[in-house]
Amino acid sequence: MKRSTLIALKTLVWIGSLCPLASLVWGAINNSLGPDPTAEIADVSGLTTLWMLAITLAISPVRRLSPRLAWLIRFRRLIGLFVFFYGTLHMLIWVALYNNFSIQAMLDDVTKRRFIMAGMATWLLLLPLALTSTNWAIRKLGGKNWNRLHMLIYPAALCAMIHYWWKVKTGVLSPAPFTLVLFVLLLARPVWVWVERRQKARAVGA
Repeated sequence: MKRSTLIALKTLVWIGSLCPLASLVWGAINNSLGPDPTAEIADVSGLTTLWMLAITLAISPVRRLSPRLAWLIRFRRLIGLFVFFYGTLHMLIWVALYNNFSIQAMLDDVTKRRFIMAGMATWLLLLPLALTSTNWAIRKLGGKNWNRLHMLIYPAALCAMIHYWWKVKTGVLSPAPFTLVLFVLLLARPVWVWVERRQKARAVGA
């Protein structure tokens, strides 16, 4: 891929990733976030985190479908950092606007509402991934250790799904589309490993 093309695509990824934030800022300026602006910001930041997490998980299986899509891997780190950015924004809304930075209020909230606990678990699992997203971290940890650490994205995605389901009222099915997409993406990895093993076994037996 040409450097100019890569820069153009990364620019588009930056613009697309910042669109939800720009929408929230514009809504705040124009007072158009609805009757409960805090809830609107929390919902948008949370949903953006979920779907960008799904996009990050989708990059590896999609690029394996065709060698022509190998260039997608160059965007996984960037999108992953935006996942952490929006996840942190989502958490800060809870810390600042819902609990007014009160440690006691946050502790009470975590112990009383299970969806808060699942959300905190998601953020804590994403934290080491964001901290080790640099080339320096890859060199220090080594490729294998770095890959093992970044497998945390899978339990993080599961915790995010649980957080979403526990947050909505009983009977509300809004988390279903994300759950279906996540199930397919989580299933893709073992299926692909199985296919590769079958192909190697056939090659050896040929």
